[in-house]
Amino acid sequence: MTRSPSAPPRLLTAPFVLACSVNLLFGLSFFMFVHLPRLLADLGANEVVIGAIVAATAVASLLARPRIGTAMDRRGRRPAVIIGCLLSAVAAPLYFTVTSVGAWLVAVRILHGIASALTYVSITTYGADHVPEERRTQGLALFGASSLLPMALGGWLGDMILAAGGFDGLFLAATCFAVAGLILALRLPEERRTPEARAALPKGGFRRAITRRSLLPVWFITLTQSIVFTGYFTFMRTFVDDTGVGSVGVFYAAFAGIAVVLRVFFGWVPDRLGRSRVLYASLVSIATGYLILAPASSTAAVALAGVLCGAGLGYSFPILFATVVERAPTHERGSAMAAFTVFGDTGALIGSPLLGWVILHFGYPAMFISTAAFMLLATAAYGWWETQRRRLVAEVTPAGP
Repeated sequence: MTRSPSAPPRLLTAPFVLACSVNLLFGLSFFMFVHLPRLLADLGANEVVIGAIVAATAVASLLARPRIGTAMDRRGRRPAVIIGCLLSAVAAPLYFTVTSVGAWLVAVRILHGIASALTYVSITTYGADHVPEERRTQGLALFGASSLLPMALGGWLGDMILAAGGFDGLFLAATCFAVAGLILALRLPEERRTPEARAALPKGGFRRAITRRSLLPVWFITLTQSIVFTGYFTFMRTFVDDTGVGSVGVFYAAFAGIAVVLRVFFGWVPDRLGRSRVLYASLVSIATGYLILAPASSTAAVALAGVLCGAGLGYSFPILFATVVERAPTHERGSAMAAFTVFGDTGALIGSPLLGWVILHFGYPAMFISTAAFMLLATAAYGWWETQRRRLVAEVTPAGP
């Protein structure tokens, strides 16, 4: 049966669904480690040391991204997905051997960072390749839901596993999810690129993506948002342990739950109301969630903060994701996605030790309030930058007849 010319293109194709499944399993493995700061604290690390160790993963990812993007554009997405999943399956069980905060722990985190960089960039680009242009924001939002479900389950499931089997159980679960993701990745189909097609691609795609004028505002707000996110990605575990307020599972269940609902059932909203309008509201929602966390003294307050932060990320990520896909040439999409994720890693690299220092010297409320203020100021700066960019584009675009 053929599709009516007026019907929207099919979104849930076999490659897209398989990519979502690989992303889900990779995410379940990765988000088990949201509980790692508790182990580091038990081993004697303070917030600054914890932030530095988390940043080691970001350094490894950051250094790997440019080559990943170039390799994907020339060799395809599937090889990078498979290698990344394989490295994840190798890195996860190595945590069994960590008994102190030292060089070996840093080495394991670096390997895990390279694995996550390979897997995340490649599977995300693969998913974007299989989203119809007419349904791009909705499709990318739906794909992003496969990243958010692990975030919810990682906190809640991790709490249960830690209670029943300790960190050995947690690392075993992470390893099983990583192996399952690798098995599915081997089934991903992909068109082969001929040597002629690879040779025709110009060099320097990553550099062009980083410096492309239309993407500079996107890089700025992505970096800012990533710095802000380290406030809970890195320190929610220690916040709960130190204050006794709420739980990691409650926060991430609320955070990811609302984001998944918005992406799956209301992914059409940005296209209907306007991406910019929804993006600004989303960034303000993230800041508001932090302002609620600052004086939080109950589980309900932690859950509400999770809802607000999750609602913000639920829309901000797919909107920025779609903007990158649209403003980058198709043949350099891998490099553009690598650049997009570089700013995520840079944010973690900057934010983890910086916010850890703020917590150590001024406490959690000061960290949450200052981070919220930073998010609001950056949102205003981004709005001004985008306005100026559109004005310049309008001035150089010839008027119609």
